[in-house]
Amino acid sequence: MDQVGDTPGHDAGVLFTAFEPSGDALAAPVIEALRHRRPQMQVWALGGPRMQGAGATLLEQTTHRPVMMARAVAEAWRHRQRLRQLRRFLADNRVTALVPVDSPAANWSICKLIRRRAPSARIVHLPAPQVWAWAGWRVARLRRLTDHILCVLPFEPAWFARRGVQSTFVGHPLYDEHGCRAEFEQRIDPPPQDGTVKLALLPGSRPREVSANWPTMLATYQRLLQQHRGLVALIAAADSSTAQRIANLTRRLGETSAPGGRLDLRVGQTDAVLAWCDVALIVSGTATLQAAAHRTPMVALFKISRSAWHIAGRWIVRTRPLTLPNLISEANGDGPVIPELVPHLGAAGPVIDALESLIIDPDSRTRQVEGLERIAQSFTGTRFADAACRRLLAQIEQDADADSAIGERSAVAR
Repeated sequence: MDQVGDTPGHDAGVLFTAFEPSGDALAAPVIEALRHRRPQMQVWALGGPRMQGAGATLLEQTTHRPVMMARAVAEAWRHRQRLRQLRRFLADNRVTALVPVDSPAANWSICKLIRRRAPSARIVHLPAPQVWAWAGWRVARLRRLTDHILCVLPFEPAWFARRGVQSTFVGHPLYDEHGCRAEFEQRIDPPPQDGTVKLALLPGSRPREVSANWPTMLATYQRLLQQHRGLVALIAAADSSTAQRIANLTRRLGETSAPGGRLDLRVGQTDAVLAWCDVALIVSGTATLQAAAHRTPMVALFKISRSAWHIAGRWIVRTRPLTLPNLISEANGDGPVIPELVPHLGAAGPVIDALESLIIDPDSRTRQVEGLERIAQSFTGTRFADAACRRLLAQIEQDADADSAIGERSAVAR
């Protein structure tokens, strides 16, 4: 955080803190909207290049890679250093609002620091920490360490309201995308071979996700190819390091012809791959909502070992279903809309059965697309960045009005 000590005496401003590339992407449009509406307002960030490009003064690059277990000890030491530097920063700069972006493990300690060192600052979470999914008991901590939550899923505000936490649904950037599937598809390099069945494979972005799920996905593709000789598949990799990991693992698993031929790989073209395909097989996560926004029929899976699930998973994870499209659909009263194999123990058979139904039965695909269309209606009328910016400013200015009123009452009393 080299720049922190170099910015004393600034006017009041907002501090965004993100620790994942996804957080960098989520915060950037909100920062851009904030800079447009309040150009005189300072915006600082622990974050990444997108937040900086949107107009934030970057205090430290914190989103260049996710924290994995091998680096956890080193990162814990680095985070303690970061908190010490933030204390110095807060002594010289007036933060009117903190916006913790995802990554609750890293952000809780920053929220506590703000509560102690800048008690008048508003804490506005973006998005909602998913305590409704995996740690409901942490809602008490969240209640202490938030003034408002900017929710990106339509069912979240009602859940938080029942627990005494103020929140607002602001939409999701995935549903702000312009254009149609045909326009996205035009942006993709065509596969080396044509196919009568087009399958997208999205094995996740984190190294552990890829390592756990790709063997099952590859085995599924190989067996489906035996049943559908016209099958062509594209793997969507978020970045070059993920693509290299997939390619290396594919070769180790014995598929020496891939990537290439009927199984090829695209980097940074997830939207185009989802627009191109007939059916997608996706590791459960935000990518399932991305596919839903494209109205792409899909099957979701997430591999976990039997022992890990029985020892920890079934006690920590309280939500059913577990995929985002199904959570939204059930909240709307429609029931699950996509097949989800979560948790999945690794066998290809159940995955093949779920995909086969979508491949051979047009009616199954149509029913799922109709369900995904109803999910999209939950986001109608929201523009994520504008809504989030307006709500954030309302929190800041509401607090400023309260401070002003207190000051006026004090002056009268004197």
